[in-house]
Formats: sequence, C-alpha cells, structure tokens
Amino acid sequence: MDRTTQLTAQLRDRTGPLRTSAPPPAPEPGKPAEPRGIGPGPDGITHVGADVYDPAAPAGSLHRRAARVLEDNWTGTSTVPSRGLYPHQWSWDSAFIAIGLRHLSPLRAQTELETLLDAQWGDGRIPHIVFNPSVPLDAYFPSPDFWRSSTAGHAASAPRTVQTSGIVQPPVHALAAWLVHRADPGLSRARGFLPRLYPRLAAWHRYLLHRRDLGGGGLASVVHPWEQGMDNSPCWDAPLARVTPAPARSFRRADLDHGAPEDRPTDLDYGRYVRLATDYRDGAYADGRGSFAVEDPAFNALLIASEHALARIAKELGATGTARHARAERLTAALVDRLWDPAEGMFFCRDVRGGGLIPERGVSGLIPLLLPTLPRAVTDTLLRTASGPHFGLGGAARLVPSYDLTGEAFDRHRYWRGPAWFNTAWLIERGLRLHGERERADALREDFLSIAGTSGFAEYVDPYTGEACGSGDFSWTAALTLDLLHQPPGHGVTPVGIGTFGMNDMDGMDGMDGMDGMDGMRDKRGDRG
Repeated sequence: MDRTTQLTAQLRDRTGPLRTSAPPPAPEPGKPAEPRGIGPGPDGITHVGADVYDPAAPAGSLHRRAARVLEDNWTGTSTVPSRGLYPHQWSWDSAFIAIGLRHLSPLRAQTELETLLDAQWGDGRIPHIVFNPSVPLDAYFPSPDFWRSSTAGHAASAPRTVQTSGIVQPPVHALAAWLVHRADPGLSRARGFLPRLYPRLAAWHRYLLHRRDLGGGGLASVVHPWEQGMDNSPCWDAPLARVTPAPARSFRRADLDHGAPEDRPTDLDYGRYVRLATDYRDGAYADGRGSFAVEDPAFNALLIASEHALARIAKELGATGTARHARAERLTAALVDRLWDPAEGMFFCRDVRGGGLIPERGVSGLIPLLLPTLPRAVTDTLLRTASGPHFGLGGAARLVPSYDLTGEAFDRHRYWRGPAWFNTAWLIERGLRLHGERERADALREDFLSIAGTSGFAEYVDPYTGEACGSGDFSWTAALTLDLLHQPPGHGVTPVGIGTFGMNDMDGMDGMDGMDGMDGMRDKRGDRG
C-alpha cells in the first residue's frame, strides 16, 4: 500500500462521512461568528459575513452584479446553473462556481463541493446531475425517473437517499477544492474540509484512471457527449453517427421551453444522446460495453490539473504528493502521445471504438495549455494555433469559439458548435498566464469581463459580437467573472502543485514549499511562466 493510499484509509477512519448541514466549530477568540449568506446588509452594501475578502462593492458594479447572480441561484446547499433551464446541481458547474464563491464566502464554496460529493457513488464516480427532489419531474429531461440511479445503479453502489444521473462530467473538483481551501485555510482546517474531501476525490480519480481507461493507453474515456461537457460539439458527429437514435415520441425535450431551437442540439442528435443514456442505464451503468467511447483532450487535461491539485492536498494532509505529481507527468506524456497531432498543431479527440483521431478542431484541443509540463514545442505550436484563423484569439474572435471558425460545421449560435463559453475562456486565460503570455491573457481577461457584463452573464455568446445566447444569469459565468476580478491584469501564474494558480493563491504558502519536484517540471517545459 503506497503512502497516499494509507493516507486515504487513515482519513476515512478519522473523519467519517461528509456533513454539510452541521455548523462550523466555534470561532477562535477575536474571530467573528459564523459567516452569513450573500446579500445586501443594512447599509445597502453586499456582504458575505465574516469571510468577506472584498472591499465594499459599489452599487451596479460588475462585482456586485455577479455576486447577486450567485445569491439568486443558491438553493441553501448548492447553486443551480440557472433557475429556468438547469434547476438542479451540475457537477463541473459546481466546481467552477466554488472557484468564484471562494472570493465571497469560503464557507459557501466548501458547502457547494460537499453537497456534490455527498451524492458520489460507491464506485467513485461523481454524477453529472444531483437532482433536487422539490423540482417537478417535467422541469428537466432526462429527469430522475429516467436515470433510476438508486435501482439501475445498484451494482455500482449508487446512493439510496438522493437521485442522480449515472454519467459524469469533467474532473475539475480537486482543483476547485484546493483553491477553495487556499481562500481561507483557517476555516478549512477548522471544519476538516480537506480531510473529508480527500478520500472522495481520490476515489473519483481512481475510478477515472482504472474503470474509464477504455482505450488501454492510460487516458480516461467519456461514454456520452454529456460527460465531456461540450455536449453538441462537431467532435462527436462521427462516433455519434453509429448510434441509432431513440424514437422522438419516447422523450420530451424540456430544453426547448427555455431556448430557441436553432441554438440547441437537433432532435436527431438529442435522440442519439437519449439512446446512449438508455443503453448505459439498462446495462447497470457498467463501463466498457457501449458503442461510444472517446478520449477527449480537455477532460484529460482537467484530470491532470486536478491530479496535481490532489498532490497539493495530500501534502497539506501530511503526505509528500510525489506519487500523484509523477502520475500527472505520466498522464501528460500519454496525452501528447495519443491525442497530439503535430502536423495540425492541435490536440484531437480519439474515437476508441472507431479507431484514430477525430479531425475536428474543438476548443477542447486548446485546454491542455493548462498543463505545466507540456513539451515546449507543443506549447509554442498550440499558442500559434489558438491565435491563428481557426480560433482567432486576439484577432477575429472576441472570445475563443467552441469550434473552428473555418470549419464546415461552424455555427456561431448553436450549442457548442461555435459560440464562445466563459468557462473555456477562463481555462485558456489561465493557460496563457502559465506559459508567460501575459499580454494575451490580459486582453482575454478584459474581453471576458466586458462581455460577461454586457451579456447579462450569459450561458454562452456569439464569438464575434459577444451577443448573448442560451440562459442569462448563468452561475459559472458570474463565478468566473468574480475570479478574474480578483486577479489583477499583468499577474503571472506559478505552477505550485498545479499549473493554474494566480499569485494571490500563493499567500501563506511559505514561498515555494509546494513545488514537490516542480522545478524539474519547469526545466523540461522551458523558461516560460
């Protein structure tokens, strides 16, 4: 048993299950009482209780408006992506939301992640939706009675007390947990936040690295387009073409009640999504049997970044983290070996069932910029691709599009087939800073903040004009706006444990105590960052 496995076992014995409803322990002498919620106080200024880190935000400011979105979408234990179209808790949404919430209320950010992980399955998977039982079944499809998690998921040890979906989403959670911890280490340690999350996060990564290595090359596969998060990307067209769609009469699309049909996936594609989900459910959510299995560069890049973050969490809890950093390096090498196309200057998805790379340029192929140990030649080429005609960074596009601007399938308004999304822009901004591209990062940050505000914190936007598409008052847009507002222009990013820290995240870290061999990683990458 390695050191990290021993640590996991010790923490499980010591901490027991997550408890999100229990109040935090009594404050230390001289420290204020338990934090309040977000909202205007008696003086009319937005406060977030004892753990506020912001100066008073003026009325009408971008900061104040973003905080209001998160308050309005808060349910008491988690944050919905939007009140209309997405009335439940979504997995990677909650991770991004927690990253922004940490600047307002570290306690609420911790609770966001704890609530999600309370719904984790016994096999380690974190479901992509945790359903709110007070929401009517017809408010969202697929609803709990479609997934039947507590019965169909019995063999995978799905929870009995909460209804969830049976598929997953990108593993941003360890990254979010580490950043949330750093926002208020004292509160985090007092509540036992990391000791309680660490075993859950370790099990989640173990599930992906073992049960989802369907291609045998060390990378995790997604078994449904919804798992990758970029649901309707043209990258899925070829593998989806092999899937017989479910009959249109067998389901009702609630999404069309909230969005224009021309902005949403087609009925044909939706029928294929339903068929894949139905087959997975009817197969008791066992992995490796379905007709759809794809290795995606963004999904695996986020797993690698979170593996680095999990190493930092392990170090905080008394282990070295060395094994996890080494695993992250091996995964980075596998990512380059299996998904990098040097001739095209892009990472592409690999169709595990059909064989070979899928030659569609999606924004997913740029997300590995997050990683600190990419070979220098790969990094430089990827930066040229991002700034070239396909994605228009710093040129034709105000925000990086979700799909190739020159591609035949490009549609500037249709879901993930061209519009720009704020979470991918945030990830690319982090990657640019990591690799020393501060001017480009500053320009992207400025456009992000401007468009987030003028679009009403839209779900996604026209990449050329910034015109709002999808839902408004979208939670991760507001949350990541807050995060960028807290990172001043011109700052750098240092790969301390992972490759996505701003300088503010290093406060209290005793210089470079968390490097765990990262100096060697930086040397392999070159002198950027």
